[in-house]
Amino acid sequence: MSEQTRVSANDRGFFGHPRGLATLFFLEMWERFSYYGMSAILLYYLYDRTSDGGLGMDRPTSSALVSIYGALVFMSGIFGGWLADRVLGMRRAVLLGGLLIMCGHLVLTVPGGLPALLVSMLLIVVGTGLLKPNVSSLVGELYSPTDNRRDAGFSLFYMGINLGAFLAPYLVGTLGQQIGYHLGFGLAAVGMAVGLVAYVRGRARLGQAGEAPTNPLRAGERRQVGMRAAAGAAVSAVAVAALGVTGSLTVQALINAVSVLAVLLPAAYLITMLRSPHTDAVERSRLIAYIPLFLGAVCYWVVNEQSGSVLAQFADTRTDLEIFGFAVPSSWFQSLNPIATLVLAPTFAWLWIRLGDRQPATPRKFAIGLLLGGASFVLMAGPGLLHGVDSPASPWWLVGSYFVVICGSMCLSPVGLSATTKLAPRAFLAQMMSLWFLASAAAEGINAQLVQFYRAETEVGYFAGVGAAVMVAGVVMHLMTPWVQRRMGGVR
Repeated sequence: MSEQTRVSANDRGFFGHPRGLATLFFLEMWERFSYYGMSAILLYYLYDRTSDGGLGMDRPTSSALVSIYGALVFMSGIFGGWLADRVLGMRRAVLLGGLLIMCGHLVLTVPGGLPALLVSMLLIVVGTGLLKPNVSSLVGELYSPTDNRRDAGFSLFYMGINLGAFLAPYLVGTLGQQIGYHLGFGLAAVGMAVGLVAYVRGRARLGQAGEAPTNPLRAGERRQVGMRAAAGAAVSAVAVAALGVTGSLTVQALINAVSVLAVLLPAAYLITMLRSPHTDAVERSRLIAYIPLFLGAVCYWVVNEQSGSVLAQFADTRTDLEIFGFAVPSSWFQSLNPIATLVLAPTFAWLWIRLGDRQPATPRKFAIGLLLGGASFVLMAGPGLLHGVDSPASPWWLVGSYFVVICGSMCLSPVGLSATTKLAPRAFLAQMMSLWFLASAAAEGINAQLVQFYRAETEVGYFAGVGAAVMVAGVVMHLMTPWVQRRMGGVR
């Protein structure tokens, strides 16, 4: 056992956990505060009138932009993980990522129109890709493989994520909607800056964790990677210039390109693993079993990831915002997701432990998650069906929808993470986790096209149709359970 491991095992300064966990807890809490703070007001900033401080874009395009922003954030983790493993090390990657995120929010503190928005998104996407996967990996580095505090440590860390997501809509959302969007984005930048200060001041508590790359590039590889990067940058520059000259460089072209990339990237990942000589017959069978689980996850996230687009628009334009005599900003509804998660996560954890061997198999849990996810959207067709789309809907429709969809998430999201680690080929352990997060990216890519069909006159059909389609996917998953289990190679 190394000296670093002995120190970590004896360090119980943060609720019985290593003090380094406090550093990462507060960094992630403030990073999520900045991310969800921006998300709480981004859609409204895009489609609000220019006279009110917005960009005045049409609502379908605004919703699509929010979706591709989410898709790019999820895809960027692949780049960030590789850069940390081969070049920077996790600690430097986290610091650089935080700085880029802060700069991305700062860009939007002054009026700069669409160009400023695109620059901001680029900085935040790259920064999140560097920070998000690596800060989670650093948490794992604080514990030895046999330290039984590891799972509880990740649970504490998860609380920090949801605490930041919970606070952001109330602070950033209120400031952005009531006073000015640019001040709201500025507060998001302040949140990230606070997290960075906590990280820099507390880095000594991390010991040597994440200090060096785990698989650094050799001299010959550096030259090869540099040449490929330069070639890729040159091709991209030429392509952008050509699109600009021909007048094809439009927001819709960007949306379409990201949608295609978000779907093709996980498909390429899966094909590469299946065809690899490093994947044996049992692992290949497990990968085949994983494909319907992955597709089911994509279907579920299509619903869940519309909270920042379609449901945010419903909250702003279709909901009675007077609750118990108080007028509340529509951005506050973005806090329902973390509230439901904080309430339901321990409940479902207790339920699975209570059921023990009687709990449903992984594919059946996925089926339940899909049925609940689809039901949350079918529920949202209720206000339009009962009262029409011209009268404000009760806010309790949204509250109910959020809690139903998070019940679905509890059956699918943590179960999917666990299944990903169990079904992964040995040679692709890290890449399988990247693949799991690409399910959300693919869903956002699909949403970028789908959300453009949502408007008042299509509301009932949109919610009922999308919800019903996801519920059908749940039924199919239920029927496929025996087929999937036979190919899981003994994994339950």
